Amino acid sequence: MASPSDPPPLFARRRLLAGVGGFVVVAGLAALALRRPFPSDHTPEGAWLRIALAIHKQRLEDAFAYLETEAQWASFSVGKSHAKALSLAASFPVDEQAAIRERYTRFGSHPDGPEVFAAFGKDHHFETRLKKDLSGVGHVEIDGERATVVTARGTRHPFRRRENGIWGLTIFTGELLAESRRAARDLEALEKSAADFARLKP
Repeated sequence: MASPSDPPPLFARRRLLAGVGGFVVVAGLAALALRRPFPSDHTPEGAWLRIALAIHKQRLEDAFAYLETEAQWASFSVGKSHAKALSLAASFPVDEQAAIRERYTRFGSHPDGPEVFAAFGKDHHFETRLKKDLSGVGHVEIDGERATVVTARGTRHPFRRRENGIWGLTIFTGELLAESRRAARDLEALEKSAADFARLKP
């Protein structure tokens, strides 16, 4: 007869482990259910937490809604310019069409703003830069339409309030605007070349 100090039989140990595992799962679900919801995205901390969640999920496009307006419009502009450039490929000699399609297909075939932002951001390591500090919000400094979210580790993230009240991250705006201007210049040059080839056709 087994004494109270003897180890439980194998099937009993499995039942014990299953019970412990079930408790952990239930406890985890309960913790999620009771967790304080995200602050509104009409607050800087709420916008930052949603960006951090998007990066954690490796879905950079989900952070698009929390960029400032200029950055969003720049992303749409890049996609629109590349889509139009892509449509001009057939106007060029056959030996030049492949290079044009290779250059403009990535953004031009999916010209939606969030997709362009995600693709451009991956090329320029936006995720890597944000992943350096995804810690929680330490405190927020607000000055009119601008705010700075300071993380628990001390990293500062600048935001600007958009027209709809949502706060948008501003750190990528300069790069996106520069790409938008570059895309517009390239498109203008392509349109002139396409017009020249059209005039030369018999």
